[in-house]
Amino acid sequence: MTHVLAVISAGDLTTQAALAAEALRKAADNLGHRIDIEVRSDLGIRNSISSKAASDAAALLLVGPGEHEESRFGTLKQSTATIEAVLEDADGVLAQAVQAAGSTTDSPQAASSGGQKHIVAITSCPTGIAHTFMAAEGVQKGAEALGYSARVETQGSVGSQNKLTDEEIAKADLVIIAADTQVDLSRFAGKPVFLSGTKPAINNGKALVERAFKEAEIQGGSQGLADRVAAGKAERAASRTGPYKHLMTGVSYMLPFVVAGGLLIAVAFAIGGIYAYENEGTLAYNLFQIGAKGGFALMVPALAGYIAYSIADRPGITPGMIGGLLAANVGAGFLGGIVAGFIAGYGTDFMNRHIKLHKNLEGLKPVLILPLLGTLLTGLLMMYVIGTPVAEIMTFLTNWLKSMQGSSAIMLGLIIGAMMGFDLGGPVNKAAYTFSTGLLASQVYTPMAAAMAAGMVPPLAVALATKLFADRFTADEREAGNAAAVLGIAFITEGAIPFAARDPLRVIPAMMVGAATTGAISMAIGAELKVPHGGIFVLPIPNAVTHLGGYIVALLVGTVVSALLLRLLKKPIAAAAPALAPAE
Repeated sequence: MTHVLAVISAGDLTTQAALAAEALRKAADNLGHRIDIEVRSDLGIRNSISSKAASDAAALLLVGPGEHEESRFGTLKQSTATIEAVLEDADGVLAQAVQAAGSTTDSPQAASSGGQKHIVAITSCPTGIAHTFMAAEGVQKGAEALGYSARVETQGSVGSQNKLTDEEIAKADLVIIAADTQVDLSRFAGKPVFLSGTKPAINNGKALVERAFKEAEIQGGSQGLADRVAAGKAERAASRTGPYKHLMTGVSYMLPFVVAGGLLIAVAFAIGGIYAYENEGTLAYNLFQIGAKGGFALMVPALAGYIAYSIADRPGITPGMIGGLLAANVGAGFLGGIVAGFIAGYGTDFMNRHIKLHKNLEGLKPVLILPLLGTLLTGLLMMYVIGTPVAEIMTFLTNWLKSMQGSSAIMLGLIIGAMMGFDLGGPVNKAAYTFSTGLLASQVYTPMAAAMAAGMVPPLAVALATKLFADRFTADEREAGNAAAVLGIAFITEGAIPFAARDPLRVIPAMMVGAATTGAISMAIGAELKVPHGGIFVLPIPNAVTHLGGYIVALLVGTVVSALLLRLLKKPIAAAAPALAPAE
């Protein structure tokens, strides 16, 4: 075991500094080292390293571009790294610092360095924010714990980052796809590929990597457009992991349309008032047309098109989008879009697998035959069978939600809030969020307001609790509370996951009660939200949310309720320590 000192100097990058410190602590645990970390930022100096710690240490790691005052550590062997390098590969950065100090380690990496294997991976989640990067970290650390090198491409809300090169893919011994959305596998032809969701990577990256080496299957070859579209049965069977994944793929592609459309409608109302859509030729009128007739008009076709894409790949997009547009035209709304997407996807995929053509004509399938037949199947079913009954269901649901008052509205808010706080970005949370987002196309805005406010409560509550009731949390958790606060105000519920993972029986009930309280208050006051994401950053936009004062109160009340419940349910760390002693 080596004693390492780390000084992170980050300036105004306070959140990145906190995440880097947490990553180095976990890396030290993985590699069996002891580490003291000092964080220097615009907020001041936290956990200043004492002279005694400096005298005992064998290595010094300087992270970030700012002033580290390294002269106080005398002749201690130094190494440097960027914050980005630590966030991407904390284990590797720490191992290099130890190696630079001339120390030895008996970590799994060193033990197996002679036969190191190379892994490439892609991670992706429906919203492309938290789970994408948490899964990437899980794969990275799991690989390094086993002595392998890993490069992870994240396909998040801002596009692909750390994109894998052809050389890296060719060199790889294994490809891991940890994604809850559809990922294009064509560039991994001939490589062992293992498909998984993000959850196994987040929970236990090491176990996922071990399983992947045992169960990976060779990806089918690719000789050109025809063969790639008709890619072997093995790929299609592997990519079909259930309706939930396909639905989440559709939602992830739909969200940008809803966000852009909702914000433009809000700006139109801010400029021209609530009747902006009546004053033709004005800026407010044109903004409303762009948002309502453009962005919102495309959300259901996008949802249906990319559900079909998740199932049938590119040949499914055209039938899915046309089916989604028909669903919107007949009044079937997002429910009709979901049905159209699944019909188009499974129907097109079935035809793709069963229609056999001469190899010289195979290229006609993706550009002519499948779009035509898939559209014909989806369109006729929507017009003659599915459209009308789903439209009637949607009309009933819309009218019922719009008429909700009193106890029924409060009950719906309680349910939405509790679901948002239950699994913190998991399937139950996403079900409530998808339901609320889909209703925006039908001008039902109250569930969306309840869902976003409730989803902000868990990370904000744990952040507040770490400040008010510090004796209930470890030093690592208190530091992680700062990052949770930033994630919370941005409506990233996953910021509370580390706390729930350590103590689920106490943390999750506390989160659910506070989130349900916020959801109930939001529905009771009739708050409406026209934008499905953005957290507090969309609140200042006029008309983006109604009943703004009450909405903020709902968020604060739920946050305080969850924080107080954490105080009641969690035991003080000092009191809990003796109980753990016998087990050690």
